Amino acid sequence: MRHLSAKWANGVHWPKRLEWIEISGIRGWSGHRVEFKYPITAIVGENGSGKSTILQASASSYRSPNVDNNLFASRFFPDTPWDHVVSAEIKYSVREGGGSFVGSVRKRTGRWRGNPERRERLVYYIDLSRIQPLAARSGYSRIAKANLREGNARQFPNDVTERLSTIMGKAYDSARMATAEDDPNRLVPVIQRGTQPYSGFHQGAGELTATELLAHNFQRYSIVIIDEIESSLHPRAQRRLIRDIANIARDKEIQVIVSTHSPYVLEEIPPEGRIYIVETDDGKSTVTGVSPEFAMSKMDEENHPEVDIYVEDDAARIMVNEIVVHEDKNIAPVISITAFGTATVGMNLGLMVSQNRFRRPSVVFLDGDQDNAPGVSILPGGDAPERAIFDVLCSASWPDIANRLGRGNADVIDALTRAMAQPNHHDWLKSAANDLVVGTDHLWQVMCASWVCNCATQAELDSVMMPIKDTLLPQ
Repeated sequence: MRHLSAKWANGVHWPKRLEWIEISGIRGWSGHRVEFKYPITAIVGENGSGKSTILQASASSYRSPNVDNNLFASRFFPDTPWDHVVSAEIKYSVREGGGSFVGSVRKRTGRWRGNPERRERLVYYIDLSRIQPLAARSGYSRIAKANLREGNARQFPNDVTERLSTIMGKAYDSARMATAEDDPNRLVPVIQRGTQPYSGFHQGAGELTATELLAHNFQRYSIVIIDEIESSLHPRAQRRLIRDIANIARDKEIQVIVSTHSPYVLEEIPPEGRIYIVETDDGKSTVTGVSPEFAMSKMDEENHPEVDIYVEDDAARIMVNEIVVHEDKNIAPVISITAFGTATVGMNLGLMVSQNRFRRPSVVFLDGDQDNAPGVSILPGGDAPERAIFDVLCSASWPDIANRLGRGNADVIDALTRAMAQPNHHDWLKSAANDLVVGTDHLWQVMCASWVCNCATQAELDSVMMPIKDTLLPQ
């Protein structure tokens, strides 16, 4: 992924790319713009939030050079006895070379218009039909017979077989897509380990999914769209698949858009490639750059807090929690503190708070080194939490920290002082924790507790508590 990001940052590659789409009048979307700011974009959200709609609208934004493989909005958004699509539009901006082209496909009442004007690009749309067992697919049961012989077969190149082995964590000797002698249209994946071949009828769901995915030889500058990319794959295989796709995206300059519910997929993709769909009473919108933790917490119903609190990272989360526990322990059980990622995400969330778009009372905190913005509160210290608390505790000679950690005072002072000599404050905690042989979160929790008890002013503590208490008050 690092190499993909470096190539993307040059700004001279990917001559064909979908820049953004706006969906109106379809499945609850009302014109919100979804921007694609990275070669691989992961769309995340609850079931029914609109992930597949974004994927299908993206696929409908291009005209395929292969007439037999053309994708139309009418295929994805049909009229049925129960649904009638009217006043619908998919507006898009596509990049070609040095210029951009803005167009749309639209349906007022009758037919979809604008299809011939779409720009040409090869589109691979891979939906959830791939996870259906072969025996359950139409016509495949007819070729699952011992008296039939293999017909034609396309052998995977060695490098593709090696990629499959890497993704699945197993050593495959060969792989191919084959047909039965009397049915040239139904492809069956066949993998081999040692002397034993296994067809798709006998493969595990993950092997079947991965083999069929790698059977696609994605062409240069194409766009690849995959629904629920993690389906049937265990966590390590999910990570390896995303890394494999990143290599292909870099080499062939393809654009990839996927939907997912997986934190493992999100963790592999940089923040600019993560888009979370937010549903409020005012409709659907998206937030780019969310952390995997934020996305997962928004889709999990296990916790039912009265107030959602959003902070930039785990350092801020622990800091806020220690302030709350010190000031009012009764509040701690009724709040949920979640790290959202970058300050830009926080500003977007703050704007939503200011517009009362969250369904549950919410408070957004930015680090102390950020400026005020609508709907946000600023953490005390005037700097990033690590810098602010390290500096204050250092000036106070690290009060109570050695006792709380169960380490020698001299060892604690040496480790913390050495850590502060590193130029990047994000490395301070890990450096000191390694020297003291304690967990990073444990060390930071001890430091925050010491700061709260010994150094923080009441005004600093109130700057965190008041926004939370105000939100808890009956409206």
